[in-house]
Amino acid sequence: MALAERAWCLVVPHHARGARLARHRMAAELSGAIHTPLLTDVIAVVAELVGNAVRHADPLPGGVVRVAWRLAPGESTDVVEVRVTDGGSGAGSPTPRQATDDATGGRGLNIVAALADRWGVDRDGLGQSVWALLSTGTADRPGATGR
Repeated sequence: MALAERAWCLVVPHHARGARLARHRMAAELSGAIHTPLLTDVIAVVAELVGNAVRHADPLPGGVVRVAWRLAPGESTDVVEVRVTDGGSGAGSPTPRQATDDATGGRGLNIVAALADRWGVDRDGLGQSVWALLSTGTADRPGATGR
């Protein structure tokens, strides 16, 4: 039995606990709907994107970050799109950095790039959205988490 496309939107505090709330809600909604390796990767990507929004960007009005995801199940491949929207920052678009071996940060977007099929940044009048597309094929490749 094929599942229909589904979408969710969650507003979390622009605070470290926002990433935890997003991870738990996403896990509850997607558990059993997609394969575990893909779910593990999707949760890791959302945690990184929300964490980056909290650390590096301004909140949306109301002191929040919006987290949205869409599941497009297929016969051979499930696709999950995640999107984290914040108020943006004056520092420009998010870009991956090269972290030193002993750095405690700076790896988030490299992790996103490694786990996602594609990722990018959209800007509008309210702020910015960092999005990522992940699919069953991504989670099944060697080196992906959950293996």
